[in-house]
Amino acid sequence: MKKGIIFDMDGTLWDSAENVAKSWNTVVEREAEAIREITTEDIKNVMGHTMTEIAEMLFPMLEKDRAYSLMDACCKAENEYLRVHGGNLYPGLESTLKTLSESYPLYIVSNCQSGYIEAFLDYYGFWKYFKDIECFGNNGKDKWENIALIVKRNHLERAVYVGDIQGDYDSSKKAGVDFIHAAYGFGIINVKVPAVREIGELIQTLPKVFLDTQNYE
Repeated sequence: MKKGIIFDMDGTLWDSAENVAKSWNTVVEREAEAIREITTEDIKNVMGHTMTEIAEMLFPMLEKDRAYSLMDACCKAENEYLRVHGGNLYPGLESTLKTLSESYPLYIVSNCQSGYIEAFLDYYGFWKYFKDIECFGNNGKDKWENIALIVKRNHLERAVYVGDIQGDYDSSKKAGVDFIHAAYGFGIINVKVPAVREIGELIQTLPKVFLDTQNYE
């Protein structure tokens, strides 16, 4: 049976909120007369949403088309900034990815814009650990659809999604895959699920989840 691990990005693999806020504020100041300041907390609060949703959440004072245009500019600046400056990796990430990739194929699915996952993989040289990636920015599909797409495209018979917020859990259930909560991330889950409090715990938790679907929180 081919088993795979699909990762969320923000709040699961890294925390890029501070650098994202810096890059977005540069754009907002230049293109929207500093209509508002984007804080690190703002970014954390919208992580996991699609870019159109984030535009409406952060720029409700603008017409939707203008908000979407501003968000596109922010995303382009963000990709360029992160490709140079990176973000904050969760402790033990690379050693965990190395160990897991020796036993399972690894994937990433995020609601981010095109180029965001690539900036992460480029900056840290992590392409060697991942077999495939997908995101909202590539195809406009909901997260659950992209999880299902990764499963189908890579012929996975069993998969687990690792994410940190309720929307990640909901998407995993809709896609028909197992779920592990990255409890060190940005959110909580309103049902009892398998959880890890640091990413290295995945090494011990994953075999349990693949054996059956009981909760191990």
